[in-house]
Amino acid sequence: MVLSSTLQGNSPFQPGVAQDVFVPDQLIGGDLKIVSRHRTLTGGAIFKRGTVLGMITASGLFTIATAAANDGSQTPVEILADDVDTTGGNVDGGTYVMGEFNERAVILGAGITLAAAKAALELKNIYLKSSVSAALPT
Repeated sequence: MVLSSTLQGNSPFQPGVAQDVFVPDQLIGGDLKIVSRHRTLTGGAIFKRGTVLGMITASGLFTIATAAANDGSQTPVEILADDVDTTGGNVDGGTYVMGEFNERAVILGAGITLAAAKAALELKNIYLKSSVSAALPT
């Protein structure tokens, strides 16, 4: 809906109506208190919200957890809270260090299985839960 307006005097205000739509990504998977931290991420890639991260032991930097890594980042420890672009170098970003998350919404690195991620993250009080499908029964 667009409203037309007549300007009165020098006021730049023009009334109008706008609508926004919120579409949740369903990453959060339960009622457990969510705890986040500020971390420095590396990796030279664009990481999406929900990426399962590992920590590089020598530097303390976080990157996507992959099974082939041998620098400490092969072990999942946290989940990325927002999209982060590390193609230009190290970037600060938020991570989840505690909570319940939808296993269908997390992004796993190469070679990391859901079972392995669940086992490693549970030690950090991060729980991956299966979601219930909203599809109509057949």
